[in-house]
Parts: sequence; C-alpha cells; structure tokens
Amino acid sequence: MEPHQLQFTKEAVEIDYEALPEDASLVAHLSAGAFAGIMEHTVMFPIDSLKTRMQMAESTQELSKSVVSSISRISSSEGAYALWRGVSSVVLGAGPAHAVYFSVFEATKTMLVNKLTSSQSTKIVTDENHPLIASCAGIAATTASDALMTPFDVLKQRMQASPTEGPTRALNQAPKGVLQVASAIYKAEGISAFYISYPTTLFTNIPFAALNFGFYEYFSSLLNPSNTYNPYLHCVSGGIAGGIAAALTTPLDCIKTALQTRGITKNENLRNVNGFVSAAKALYRQSGSSAFSRGLKPRIIFNVPSTAISWTAYEMAKEILLR
Repeated sequence: MEPHQLQFTKEAVEIDYEALPEDASLVAHLSAGAFAGIMEHTVMFPIDSLKTRMQMAESTQELSKSVVSSISRISSSEGAYALWRGVSSVVLGAGPAHAVYFSVFEATKTMLVNKLTSSQSTKIVTDENHPLIASCAGIAATTASDALMTPFDVLKQRMQASPTEGPTRALNQAPKGVLQVASAIYKAEGISAFYISYPTTLFTNIPFAALNFGFYEYFSSLLNPSNTYNPYLHCVSGGIAGGIAAALTTPLDCIKTALQTRGITKNENLRNVNGFVSAAKALYRQSGSSAFSRGLKPRIIFNVPSTAISWTAYEMAKEILLR
C-alpha cells in the first residue's frame, strides 16, 4: 500500500502514518491502546494460564515440560474452560490499563524527543525512532498502567491456579466470577493482597517495558527504515522484542507470581512471604535456582505472539483512526 499523500502543491505533503491528526481527541489515542491491550492478553490467554501453573508447581514433575501435552492434560482433566479461567479479569483491566500505557508512552516519548533532540512536534505522537528515549517512555508508561492493572492481575492469577491447590477451599472452588474471587481475597487477606506485588510488578515490568519498547524501535528502524505502515514488519518487530524481553525478565516474573498467589499456595514458606526479598528466598529454598526459570517456555511462547499482536493492533488502530 502506498503511504498516504495529499497533492496540494508541486511537492507531496506526506501524512505520517504513525501519528493521529493534530486535533485527534484523547479518546482516539486511548481507544487504540485499549484495543491493543485486550487483543494482546486474550488471544494467548491459555498459554499465560499454563505459565502461572508451572510457576506455582511444587516440583518440575507436576507439569510436563511440553506445552502441548500440558494443555491437553489440563483440558482433559478439568475441562476446556480450565485454561480460560480469569480471562474476564483481563478484559476488564487490560483495556483501561493499556489505554493509559500507550497514551503515557506516546506523550512521554514526544516530550523527551522535543527536549533532547532538535525536533519540535506539537502532536501527541511522534514517528521518530529513538530506542533509548522509547525505553524511558516505556518505563513511565508501565509505572502508570501497572497501578491500574495489578489488582486485576492478582485476580487473574488466582483464577488461573488449579482449583485443587491451596488450603483455602473457598478460594479454589471453580468456576467463580471476578467479584466473588475479589470478595474472597479481601475477606481472607485484606486490601493489601491486591497491591502487595505492585513493587515487584514494577521491578519486573519496568525492565520488560524498557527492553520491549527499545528493541521494538530498534528492529523497526532496521526492518522498516522508511516508517511506512506495514503490519507484517510491525508484527515481526514486536514479536522479536517481546520474546527477548520475556526471556530476560522471567526470574522476576516468578517472584511476582509467588507474591500474587501466596494466599492459595500449598508451600508454607511461600504463604508467609511479604515482599520481593522474602519471596525470592522462599523460592530458592523450595527449588534452588531452577525456581526462577519456571514457566520460561510458555512465557516466551505467550509474549512473542501477544507482543506482536499488541504492536500490530495498536498501529492498525492508529491507521484506521487516521483514515
């Protein structure tokens, strides 16, 4: 497809595909981010459920190392819906959280580009490729969005966990709605249960965001130097960036899962964790260094297509809104 052009004078005036019009409403930017977030999390949700179960397993033998065989075993023993439990929490939280995520990213990136380079854009979105600036903007974006998403992520992981796990039967009977699970967590553990993992979530997602945005911009500049709208190249760049970021941050994700599921774990040490350090120590006592690589394969399998979907959906939404 040819880049959008308007012929008013002898020279063509190019419309930047990556930028919404200068008068585009905030709603347009929020809608693009929300669409990307919902698509990213729902399409690959069963793989994310499998990752959560692997990270909660008492030993590496509890779940097969083969992703396909693990999914097949869980589906046959618990039903086809088992790996979709918690998706409603993601739908409720991912839309608003990713709307904030991409809006803060774009606004922060444009501000930093204007301050640190010769560019002086008046738009919310800039199409300039600056991997380091993009990484800084990604950090600001994830800090803002995680404040909104963390309680929903806690609900998601509690619902993803096997219904037979944990001593608190009231929390583990399935299926249950989001409100029922939220009420049970609040009664058993208080409001702090929804935010105890927020510092660790930031500690996990900040490097993930920095790596994701930085590598996305870097690979985009290599594969698509002309900055033309190309869904295939957005998809490839996003997938590579997501896979690298996921692999490097898996140990931190294991610690986050331990904190978010402490109320339903069978391990007494993990039930008493109260922060990043105590969770890391409890995991190490449980399984040694291998505890920090659990779920690596499904985490990568989840993040490669989901990050590719997220970036492709976001760029597509902006393109549609531009038209």
